[in-house]
Amino acid sequence: MSNVDSMPLLRPIQLGPLALPNRIVMAPLTRMRAANSGSVPTALHVDYYAQRASAGLIISEGVFISPAFVGWADVPGLWREAQVKAWRPVTDAVHKAGGRIIAQLWHTGALSHPDFFNGDLPVSASDVDPEQQSVTPDGHKPTVSPRPMTKAEIRQTVADFGQAARNAMEAGFDGVQIQGGYHYLFGQFLHTTTNRRTDEYGGSIENRARFLLETVETVAHAVGAERVGVKVGPATGETGAFVSTAETLPTSEHVFKRLNEFGLSHLLLMGGMADLSATPLASLAGDGMFRHFREIYRNTIIANVGFDRERGNRLIAEGLADLVAFGRPFIANPDLPARFAAGAPLAEPDWTRVYGATERGYTDYPALAAA
Repeated sequence: MSNVDSMPLLRPIQLGPLALPNRIVMAPLTRMRAANSGSVPTALHVDYYAQRASAGLIISEGVFISPAFVGWADVPGLWREAQVKAWRPVTDAVHKAGGRIIAQLWHTGALSHPDFFNGDLPVSASDVDPEQQSVTPDGHKPTVSPRPMTKAEIRQTVADFGQAARNAMEAGFDGVQIQGGYHYLFGQFLHTTTNRRTDEYGGSIENRARFLLETVETVAHAVGAERVGVKVGPATGETGAFVSTAETLPTSEHVFKRLNEFGLSHLLLMGGMADLSATPLASLAGDGMFRHFREIYRNTIIANVGFDRERGNRLIAEGLADLVAFGRPFIANPDLPARFAAGAPLAEPDWTRVYGATERGYTDYPALAAA
């Protein structure tokens, strides 16, 4: 029996127009290597992503799509021509190495900080401090109460996502993924604690989901739905303002049902990121998250958070997910599919160098054969 027969993670799959040789996805990982005034990727990014091209699919680190959306230090952008041109060597290198890469489009909303905007407040659904930490140029700082977005700003943001998707395609990416989950902007609109609006973007579940769905529609129209994915789901850190309520699960169920309508490339669904036993999401602990939403979303699901080789193979074999995204294992194991196929031990990351400005802890992890 071949590895492909015995290991579902190694089976090929069609993802929209992309033929993937395996179902091992590199999850988006913020690594803070764009420490330059232009927020452009560098030669380090070229090497880093090319080294990991054996993944069935690479999802890039979150990429900011407007200077008004910046919310994490030393992250590259996709809003101007110089950034588009700087991403082209990255995507070319991945393709030359036989890989496929999509760009994750990111707006942090209230998780940003006034330090990024000359003292001006970041924007969100409402003026509710999410009570998290913002990664500023001067280190971690507590978030603040943001400024509620105007409807004109919401419309402009939707348009900016569409333009960023077109920029991504011009830069050579094979598609895009909208960061619609966790504690970031769209999550702030979806959550009842952080969204206190009384207009058409607040109140009911349908209204709180409107912003995300308008963005998905715009991005799908810009580059084709078959090249668009969404990262979305109820999982948060259960901290600060992001504590699950009775509305959390029904809201996510509504979003997943509506996303069925678009013919998207995929949804990336995160498993539990905290102890859910005492929350309204207790039934979603462990595999419960994927079992529940598999019944709701009819198309391709990428599972993420807390996976090793055995669990990934099992979820695919049981039909609870179609692909599995691995984040931390890809940091120190650039050839992760080969290691999974060989049953080889995985290298551990140097956690002191996950973030930084040099190749140390970024592109200096050897492949299995060299190790």
